[in-house]
Formats: sequence, C-alpha cells, structure tokens
Amino acid sequence: MNSPVVLYQCIQLIFLIVITSLDATRLGTPKLDPLGPLILEESKSTIAVAPVSEDFRTFYYNQTLDHFNYRPESYTTFQQRYVINSKYWGGANASSPILAYLGAEQPLDPALSRVGFLTDNAWHFKALLVYIEHRYYGQSIPFGSREEAMRNASTMGYFNSAQAIADYAEILLHIKEEFQAKNSPVIVIGGSYGGMLASWLRLKYPHVALGALASSSPILYFDDITPPDGYYSVVSRDFREASETCYETIKQSWDVIDQVALQQNGLSILSDKFNTCIPLKSSSGLKEYLDRTYCRAAQYDRPPTYPVNAICNGINGAAFGSDTLSKIVAGVVAYEGIQPCYVNPPTNFTETDEGWEWQRCSEMTIPISHGNNTMFPSSNYDPQPFIDYCRTEYNITPRSHWVTTYYGGHDIKLDLKEFGSNIVFSNGLRDPYSIGGVLEDISNSIVAVYTANGSHCLDILSANETDPEWLITQRKIEVEIIDAWIAQYSANLHE
Repeated sequence: MNSPVVLYQCIQLIFLIVITSLDATRLGTPKLDPLGPLILEESKSTIAVAPVSEDFRTFYYNQTLDHFNYRPESYTTFQQRYVINSKYWGGANASSPILAYLGAEQPLDPALSRVGFLTDNAWHFKALLVYIEHRYYGQSIPFGSREEAMRNASTMGYFNSAQAIADYAEILLHIKEEFQAKNSPVIVIGGSYGGMLASWLRLKYPHVALGALASSSPILYFDDITPPDGYYSVVSRDFREASETCYETIKQSWDVIDQVALQQNGLSILSDKFNTCIPLKSSSGLKEYLDRTYCRAAQYDRPPTYPVNAICNGINGAAFGSDTLSKIVAGVVAYEGIQPCYVNPPTNFTETDEGWEWQRCSEMTIPISHGNNTMFPSSNYDPQPFIDYCRTEYNITPRSHWVTTYYGGHDIKLDLKEFGSNIVFSNGLRDPYSIGGVLEDISNSIVAVYTANGSHCLDILSANETDPEWLITQRKIEVEIIDAWIAQYSANLHE
C-alpha cells in the first residue's frame, strides 16, 4: 500500500474479524485502521494534506526474526524500516524525550503525514520523533520477499504482536544508543491495533518506554469481555442519534432488499436501483456493502464531513414519496459522492488485507455479531465458520484466548492498578470500537480520556483549523499528562 488510493481501497470493510448472518465468514468487516478512508474524506474537504517533510530520514535496522527462540533459524535477520525526525529535538544532554509511533497493519508511509500528534507537539516536548514499521508490512519484510514471507503458516509464524513489540523495543534501545540518549524518556504512541501495541509495550517493556498513548485501542474486545454485538450497537446508536427517521429507514431496508431479491428479475432490479458495477449474484453482496458503508461512516465519523450525518441527510432528503430503497441509494450517493457505479467496484487485495487476515486467524480474533437490538439483521456470534476458514486457508486454528492470556484483560482494573502505570487510553465514543476500549481510569496514572463526539483515532491525527473545541481539549489533556510523566521522570533522574 504505497498511496492514499490503495489505502482507500483496502479500507473497503473496516476491521476484519467477524462472523454474521450476512456471510458465513465476514472476511473484511469491520476493520481496525488508525487512518481510515482518509482519501474519501479529503476529496470532500478543502483541507490540504501536507506532503511528507524533508526532515524525515529513513533507516533500516537489522532485526532478529524470532526473539523468543534459540534455534539457528531464529537468528535470521531482516531489514526493518524506521524513520526519524530530529528537527525539534532538544538533544541527549538535555534528556529531551523521544516520541515513538508504533506502526500498525499497514506500510508506514501514510502515518508520516497524517498522524500529526507527534509533529504537532514535537516543538512543545523538544522531542526526537521516531516512526517504526510493523514487521511483514511495507518494506519490513522477512525472508527476502513478500511472496516468500507470506508463503505458508511456517513463514508467517513469526508474524504476531509479541514479535512486533519486541521489534519496537529493540529498535528503540538501538536508537537511544546511537544518539547517546540513555536518559531520554520514550513515549510510545499508536492508534487502533497500534494503540494496543503501545499499551502492551509499556506493560511488557517498562524499562524501554516511560509511557504510552493508546488511541482507540479495543484491548477489551477479546474473549467474552465485551458483548459480541457491542460494535454494531454503537453504529446503530450513532445513526439513531443523528436521525430517528434515518435509523428506521435503514432498519427496514434489509427486509425490503430480500423481498425485492425474491421477485422475478429481482437481482436485476436491485442492480439497476443501486447502479452496481457488476450485476448482483445475490442480495448478500448488496447487504454486505451497505453494512460496511454504515460501519465505516460511524467508525470514522470525523469533522468536518461527519459521514453519519451525510448519509442520514441523503436518506431524509430523498424526493417526497421515494420508496425505501431509493432513500438508501440517496444515502449512499451522499456519502460516496457521484461515482460511475457503486456496491462492487474493482479493488485490489492489498498487503494490509493479506497481513491482517493472517493476524486475525492466529491471535487477533475479535468476536463481533449484530445482536438483536441494532438496525442490522439479527445474528448470534458463531465462531465455527471463521475457524473452518482459517483451517482451510492456513491449516491453523485461531488462538482466541491467547491475547488475554499473554496481555491480560478480564480483570484489567484489578490486575493493572497495583503494578501498571503511565498509559493514556483515549477514545471517541462515536467509534464503535470504543465499546471494547478502556473508558474508566484504572489508577492515577493509567487513565481514560474520551470525548462523546470523537471517532476512531481522531485525537492522534493532524490538527487543523476546523477542529472543534472538544477535540482541541482532548489533545491538550493528553499533552499535559505526558508532560507530567516527563517531569516526574526528570525529577527522579536528578535525585
């Protein structure tokens, strides 16, 4: 994924983990992604996206393939990419901090210009900025090539979160040594899956990172901690708060689609109605597309475009007397804009899709279903179709309990209150994944910072002049908390 266009193509879902009645495996909905469909938002906004600054310098670290085994093949290495911006760094002599962005399930490139929390605050902290790419994504590929790295479960067996945070720890220690910055505190920052990694790195490697800002990281959406229908409950709530009429129209539309599909030439009628790029072969394809659209709009319901409102304005603004499906089409067009066709445009199966499909089949198995009290067709969570898919595709069974075994989560407040420290869990409550996030303070230094109107990873994206006051305040609070960590560290350093 080397361009925003491909980023948009790979987001034609929004996080990856789950099984519902629309399709037995639900291989792409809904997806974790810190950036989301930014190219779509940018096309509707007058806000210019800044090019990547010349202040960024790219490096490659000779990374260990397997940090947790001593077999000879474990000592194999690969080139892992990281990027440094030292423009505002106060220097090692001043023990100035290091802000480190932990790459998630995509190449590092989009984050350099879009994850603005680091660059926006570098001058304030006098910080050295570091961005590290996740193994198996972008240019950080083991085994010499992507084809070889993704060949089978044996070569992909080194592709997991524990290896990733060990990578990050090793590179950060290397950078501190290279810059002779032994006493420079490190703050790790990540969003979505990257936010999980940031919080887990702080817990597993407290000697490496002084603190972590974990944005929109649903670390409690594993096992049975969060109800499977939580995600879709929040999507439904977002639409209902935007417009009761819009909510009811969407809720009724699923049955209408099925009824039309049963008519003679019903699929042709639906194809014409929605101007599909290719004729529909079943009503499920259309329903999956609408499901993804509503989820994407809710998860990334960001200013200034506010996609949920855009969809509802389209539905409610349809011509007087319009039938239900005409209203749904109007909502799609209001969100997507005028396009040659809709529903099933040609897309590429990107490296993000490929990589995350493996990650969710191995350890990142988040149980999600529609439930009975949403605007979507009712379904109960059934893991078996997904398990069957992973066995067929990779010859492995998902380790659905491993994340909570390795990182914890079931009794997180009790577990972390005594020994954990210096983590900010930030969320926006319009983000459906916030329901699996930490929304209450665990201790004085493991805190929850959230906004009622925020969306997925919004707080770590670049600030701009259209930002509402509540977003400005959220970021200010996060900066103040990190300031306090660094001040306490400095005081301890000079005792």
